[in-house]
Amino acid sequence: MKNSNIAVIMSVYKNDKLEYLKEAINSLQMVDIFIHCDGKVADGIESYLDDLLDAKHIVHLSKSDINKGLAYSLNLLINNALDKGYHYIARMDSDDISIKDRFRLQYDFLEKHKEIDIVGGYIEEFANDFKYHKIVKYPLEHEDMFRFFKKRVPLAHVSVMYRDSYFQKAGFYPTTSLTNEDTLMWMEGFKNGCLFANIPKVLVKVRIGRDFFGRRGGIKKAWSDFKDRIMVIRVLRYNYTSYIYALLIFLVNIAPQNIKKFLYKTLR
Repeated sequence: MKNSNIAVIMSVYKNDKLEYLKEAINSLQMVDIFIHCDGKVADGIESYLDDLLDAKHIVHLSKSDINKGLAYSLNLLINNALDKGYHYIARMDSDDISIKDRFRLQYDFLEKHKEIDIVGGYIEEFANDFKYHKIVKYPLEHEDMFRFFKKRVPLAHVSVMYRDSYFQKAGFYPTTSLTNEDTLMWMEGFKNGCLFANIPKVLVKVRIGRDFFGRRGGIKKAWSDFKDRIMVIRVLRYNYTSYIYALLIFLVNIAPQNIKKFLYKTLR
């Protein structure tokens, strides 16, 4: 039986492929799906989503004529889900695959731990067109996650499930960052007393493309990431060593692609 307390929010944009989107949606079981098309999307996607809306596999579908960014799309969907009375809101990217029992595990965890406002889990990165596989693990308990955040994010964004209390305490996604809406969302959560947790199990299989390591760099993005990281350090009052980590990450992000790829695969 479907759990009507869980809404899964997903943004779709021009670079998404219909084939991968179908896999992502087919992996969403026992939940209601909320989707926003952020600007023009690839051929076939709109008609596919319209058909699913008619079949009631998707309970909400919205579209915008121009791309307004991930934070805008997610905030739109969160607001809609909360207005409809959903207590749990989960994230999902349009080219990833949720494991079969992901939502049951997260729902059961939040039902058991009423004090927790958000729960994520491990992810399994994989590639379709080249050899790559990696399981990424994160700290499990709130205090460990807070300490970990001085270096990098303590949650896989695509794996999280929010309790509605998170938005009451921390608000919605900040729209001031180019690419780090999740980093700033966690910052607001820690700042405003939200309690975090992770489940020690792979919850989502994350698809990696050939351009994944290359697009993690560039001066503009690296500088944006660095400024956002400095904001986190200052707002959450981390110690001076956090600035060293931030600088090292900045240097890695502007390094040549082959060096960046090696460091990402071995140190992450």
